[in-house]
Amino acid sequence: VQLQASGGGLVQAGGSLRLSCVASGRTFSSYATGWFRQAPGKEREFVAAITWSGDRRYYADSLKGRFTISRDNAKNTVYLQMNSLKPEDTAVYYCTAYGATMTKPDYWGQGTQVTVSS
Repeated sequence: VQLQASGGGLVQAGGSLRLSCVASGRTFSSYATGWFRQAPGKEREFVAAITWSGDRRYYADSLKGRFTISRDNAKNTVYLQMNSLKPEDTAVYYCTAYGATMTKPDYWGQGTQVTVSS
């Protein structure tokens, strides 16, 4: 499956952004999907994930309440709504898809830059 993320940009602290990730290739609705991010000088970290049906969602503890993951299988798209953004949310955000298990992603998109100014 190929993943194409978009929606990143520059936003002021306290603002919002919605990232989108369109999947192509194999049947998108069969895959759990998610988001990771990597800030400058830091390791890549888990942000959120959602099961193929959308019935279960998982978040990094530090992001609960501010970020919301969702998906629209009819559009082959997964979203990440980010609210109350902070400068420390600045990172490249990657969308992912999981294969047989949700232990770790099997597919990665190219990333979209999110920059939050103070």
